[in-house]
Amino acid sequence: MRLPRAAGVLLHPTSLPGPHGSGDFGEDAYHFIDWLQAAGQSYWQILPLGGIGPGNSPYMSSSAFAGNELMINLIELQHLGWLSAAETASDFEREARQVDFARMIPYRMQRLALAAANFAASGDTDQKAQFDSFCAQQAHWLDDYALFMTLSKRFPGRSWSDWDAALARRDADALERAVDENSAAVHLWKFCQWCFFRQWGNLRRYANERGIRIIGDAPIFIAYDSVEAWARPELFELDAEGRLKVIAGVPPDYFSATGQRWGNPLYRWEAHQAEDFSWWIERIRHSLGMVDILRIDHFIGFTRYWEIPASEPTAEHGRWLPAPGEALLDALRAALGSMPIIAEDLGSVTAEVEALRDKFELPGMCVMHFAWGPDGNPRFLPHNHDRNLVVYTGTHDNDTSIGWWHNADEAQRQHLRDYLATSAREINRDLVRCVMASVADTAIIPLQDLLGLDSAHRLNLPGTAENNWTWRMLWADLAGDLAQQMLEQCHLYGRERRA
Repeated sequence: MRLPRAAGVLLHPTSLPGPHGSGDFGEDAYHFIDWLQAAGQSYWQILPLGGIGPGNSPYMSSSAFAGNELMINLIELQHLGWLSAAETASDFEREARQVDFARMIPYRMQRLALAAANFAASGDTDQKAQFDSFCAQQAHWLDDYALFMTLSKRFPGRSWSDWDAALARRDADALERAVDENSAAVHLWKFCQWCFFRQWGNLRRYANERGIRIIGDAPIFIAYDSVEAWARPELFELDAEGRLKVIAGVPPDYFSATGQRWGNPLYRWEAHQAEDFSWWIERIRHSLGMVDILRIDHFIGFTRYWEIPASEPTAEHGRWLPAPGEALLDALRAALGSMPIIAEDLGSVTAEVEALRDKFELPGMCVMHFAWGPDGNPRFLPHNHDRNLVVYTGTHDNDTSIGWWHNADEAQRQHLRDYLATSAREINRDLVRCVMASVADTAIIPLQDLLGLDSAHRLNLPGTAENNWTWRMLWADLAGDLAQQMLEQCHLYGRERRA
């Protein structure tokens, strides 16, 4: 798949301003799309839209299909009559720099519970018909999801394998009783998903009508504490009690001297192949129904994956095992036809990874921070870029460009100065221009790099569990002529937005 030559900005919706403790699908998201349009951008790249998991990570969602309830715009629910003005009032600072998850999550969930109850009691006939239709159409994942979330709250702090035995092993009678005994909670989770998909669909449509396409993100692995692991344990490397035997991660690398111990269950690939990858087909079809282009995180895991014994405290003592990526992608292409997918091929890229990516004509990724110095990756230097490539200054896992520069060694700095013939007084602007000028079809810039922000504004530090995913922009950040500057660069480097 070749993308047209264009540019975009990386910013997760929760990083927007907003009145209820984090960004959401409210007016600020629409305002940001307007800014992207004025700046000549063609893409808004986001992180996974699923619910957050441990450490508030969007890469450890409780479902591969559900959306993050915390992104629901409460003001719209007020306009629909399901919340009062008093119930949507808050003392959150509208343009705070950080998300306070400890305050924000209970605040939002309490309001969503009120809205769900009010909708059940007083929603009009047309609204309830729309809700019922959504529940019927999405029942193949929504029923299990709503019950899983209900039971997760009933057994707080316990993994699903430690629930009452009949529920953990999904005894049909026990599940039916649980639905009957918890009907209000099950309704809440279904109501939230209806609101999420309705609001997200409207926001995406608004973006598309203005020439902005959404680049979404799908983690290759699912979380252990997820409805998929509970509902389909035979598809994952779990023991007879449903507990983890081995987990996913990566060996020691640029980000961590002891590797990254992600903790996700690994796929039992022979089980997926036995059902012709039907679970994967439904997952990717659903994901592509939510976004215009899908970035698959850790694409190298389709050729080989790092297996770590669950008892190991770090990722150092693992082993590489093969994955049936070619068979999987063949099945996806046969079922879905066109595959607007970006392969996140950073890390231990082998010839097999490159061959798989190129066979299916998927654009790979390039991070400019990794290019410089004697230990840099020469394939990331601009003179080695391919057209079918997505090039970034950095990603959500990287430091900001200003932060990276301050922490770089002198060999890296001198190489970059020489290569770009720059004094590096505004290194973020130098790197943005380098990305925009690249021959690569697609250029994506994290908003922090457009703004010239330092390490205090970093979104995530891999290998750490605290203080991540909290950064938020302010509207004052976008004041001045930044949109005009980006529009001019799009014209200069042939990245104009196309109708």
